[in-house]
Amino acid sequence: MKARAVPAAILLSMLAVAPASGAAVTPGAGGWDWPLPPRPAVLRGFDPPDKPWMSGHRGVDLQAAADGAPVTAPESGTVSFVGVVVDRPVITIDHGNGLRSSFEPVESSLPAGAAVSKGDVLGTVVAGHCAMTPCVHWGVRRGEDYINPLSLVTDLRPSILLPMGAPD
Repeated sequence: MKARAVPAAILLSMLAVAPASGAAVTPGAGGWDWPLPPRPAVLRGFDPPDKPWMSGHRGVDLQAAADGAPVTAPESGTVSFVGVVVDRPVITIDHGNGLRSSFEPVESSLPAGAAVSKGDVLGTVVAGHCAMTPCVHWGVRRGEDYINPLSLVTDLRPSILLPMGAPD
């Protein structure tokens, strides 16, 4: 009987870290790539607000090698927006299945409607978002809900230690 309890505990722990938006994201198994190759340092992590109108950090800030560094598509999709929001150049990619990635400050010559493949250059990092450090803000939305972009490129589930040779 105890041997059956272990798989149930694993299943429950996996459900506990599933996103609240209803649609499951398989952590780190989405096949997405980092938008700044090679794997960049995360300067500021995902910190969503408790309520949609409150302040928070609805994405991650990734360190770029330099201003002007290329930003690449983490997954294939279609450019849905290119323009300036407030004072920053932004590009948004619609990946289908309700997922959209936005990158700022990124200058791009791609037009809305352009198809991009995973790894294609979307544009270049523009100075100014992370003070003196070159960086890009990467946000991902599923429908109207922001999700942690890191869940698409790495496994964020907690490690679970299981007993060895559990008795039957």
